Amino acid sequence: MNIALRIKMSANWALFILFVCPICVHAESAAEIFTDVTQQAGISWQQFDGESPDRLLIETMGGGVAFLDFDGDGLLDIFLVNGGETPRGKSTAPVRNALYRNLGNGRFEDVATRAGVDRLSSYGMGVAVGDYDNDGYPDLYVTGHPASTLFHNNRNGTFTDVSNQGGVTNAGKWAASAAWFDYDRDGLLDLVVTNYVLLSLENPKKCEVNGTRSYCEQVAYQGMPLTLFHNNGNGTFADASQASSLDKFIGRALGVVSADINDDGWPDLFISRDASPNLLLINQHNGTFHDTAVDAEVAYDSNGVAKAGMGIDLADVNRDGLPDFVITTFNDQYHSLLLGSPSGIYQDKTVASGLAKFTKPYVGWGVKFVDYDNDGYMDLVIVNGHINQIVESTRNDVKYRERPLLLHNNGQGVFQDVQAEAGAAFNATYSGRGLAIGDFDNDGDSDIIFTCLNSQPVLLRNNLGQRNHWIGLELEGTKSNRDAIGAKITITVGTQKLVRWITGGSSYLSSQDKRVLVGLGQVSRETVTLEIRWPSGSVQQLSGLQINKYHHVKEDSK
Repeated sequence: MNIALRIKMSANWALFILFVCPICVHAESAAEIFTDVTQQAGISWQQFDGESPDRLLIETMGGGVAFLDFDGDGLLDIFLVNGGETPRGKSTAPVRNALYRNLGNGRFEDVATRAGVDRLSSYGMGVAVGDYDNDGYPDLYVTGHPASTLFHNNRNGTFTDVSNQGGVTNAGKWAASAAWFDYDRDGLLDLVVTNYVLLSLENPKKCEVNGTRSYCEQVAYQGMPLTLFHNNGNGTFADASQASSLDKFIGRALGVVSADINDDGWPDLFISRDASPNLLLINQHNGTFHDTAVDAEVAYDSNGVAKAGMGIDLADVNRDGLPDFVITTFNDQYHSLLLGSPSGIYQDKTVASGLAKFTKPYVGWGVKFVDYDNDGYMDLVIVNGHINQIVESTRNDVKYRERPLLLHNNGQGVFQDVQAEAGAAFNATYSGRGLAIGDFDNDGDSDIIFTCLNSQPVLLRNNLGQRNHWIGLELEGTKSNRDAIGAKITITVGTQKLVRWITGGSSYLSSQDKRVLVGLGQVSRETVTLEIRWPSGSVQQLSGLQINKYHHVKEDSK
């Protein structure tokens, strides 16, 4: 189905909802911003973490989720990564991933077995989605321990495991997150992998709290170097970790996001690390990276402490055109908000933004900037959950299961907790982990899915976004990588100027809708002007684009 037809169908469906059944939409949206539609969508899969008496740290850390259109029908599907068994944590049923195909009527069908992506030979962690061979169909890289898996999309609804021939098994490492990005700008997606700690399932570390066996703190484990795979263009990858200098950055890496952070036209990396200093890796245009995190004041907090960084995301929070970052951390450390400046030094606005007071008791994982109400300002959604079940025996203010947060940006870079109107899911508690954002019903607002340890994921449909105007962009690179990962987009509507990036990675263990959905608020103008700086470095300008539609934009090949 072509994009024009998809736009028309989406617009017609939106009109049907608004004019044929306005009462049901407005009644529901007045009651809650997001509705939990997991059950009615037909999603029944559950994550299995291999919990055991050995209290292996990996049991507490999974799993990932992705929004992707794997079959090219214009509808977002869902891929869910399962964990795995441990020596003393066995499952009564086969441990399988899920691939839920979007049927277009609000329901999904699990086709993972038929597609060939249901089983892993390793303990599964996260997923990175990218079209590494530029054939128009997304491929899957599934991280894990002690190896990772690359599934090539066969363009017929099935995938083939090409990990070994592709050279990307990352053998012997506990891989957490991964990000596709084109670091040498040759038009082919390369792959960076954040490796966490050195782990032995057979010889577990032993720690206790008040005489009870517990999970050891992360500092009991040795950190690992990063891995960088260079795309050779023939279906294989070369390990460029040493040549790029990434192998010298040893620490407990978890989250990663890639974008052109310093605005020089080349993709950079921000990596959040757990009790290891964060990394701000600036692309040197010669295949290497230089860490500027200390100089940029993002390696440590204001007290010189390397916080327990987990999830990470990038967006322009205060609409100054510069990328800002959010990082989720452990309870009592506060999830961090770092605002960019022209000097390259970041300002810690964790307290001033209100993020500190909202996140003090929580252990945060998946995190995304999302303009859920399409007012043009980036809000935040965060999923939380502690790792130790016995924490409630030592603390009255910290719980094992924790509620997710929906934080509204008031337009001044200050957040407000909208728990009361957010919906039932934001008033319940979970062991939340991975988080992805995407418009699964193509109605022009951002929906949410997040994973939970040993439980079903939670799929949330947005009821509010249609109150404001929006524009959706699906970019297709020609000289650039086909996914246009690394593109910078400047949107002008009237007096508004909004900047968005197509990032690699982000959140925690998860992959997002590659389309860019931009909220425009209550604009009076009917058209939008775009400037796209493609990953190849070329700049393309478009005008006269209509609002409240998705637009397919192909890179000018001249």
